[in-house]
Amino acid sequence: MAGNYYPPFSLRVSEELLEKIKYIASKNKRSANKEIEFVLEQYVENYEKSCGEIETEQ
Repeated sequence: MAGNYYPPFSLRVSEELLEKIKYIASKNKRSANKEIEFVLEQYVENYEKSCGEIETEQ
């Protein structure tokens, strides 16, 4: 498969949390999906800084 492929992943969150994420995303000129991806990347980066790099198969 060419280009970036992101496997679909369903995430259930409260309606209130989703609305807040959408608000923050719009302030950052991102979609809600990209905002969540950005926050998760930061979380993993911070984890790896304190606990070491996580090895994956990819």
